Amino acid sequence: MTNEHYLAFQQLDVYQAARELCERVHKAQIAHPVLLDQAGQASMSCFLQLAEGLPNDGAGLRDKYSVESNNSLHETVAPVYLAQAIGALSPESAATIQQRRRGPCPWASPAQRLPHN
Repeated sequence: MTNEHYLAFQQLDVYQAARELCERVHKAQIAHPVLLDQAGQASMSCFLQLAEGLPNDGAGLRDKYSVESNNSLHETVAPVYLAQAIGALSPESAATIQQRRRGPCPWASPAQRLPHN
């Protein structure tokens, strides 16, 4: 599907970053079943919360879903970190999951946006 068939919110950086996070978690094949399930569900929740919240006209609802997506982002990182620590995921795969595009964190509020180091 080409970009002209996407809805406006699907072209946002944060939406694309969440989609990439899901892809990376899925491709990493975490060897521990509980951590695999947790990371997979959390990454999908991160993406799907954005999909539900971004089209809302009201800032309050958009903020609610953005916070929930951000929480799921952090919930994704925890099992990835633990999987690496117990040898169920290589350091390279863990780093691939956690890497993001250059620039400000797309989940940060405008007041929190800092350049990526």
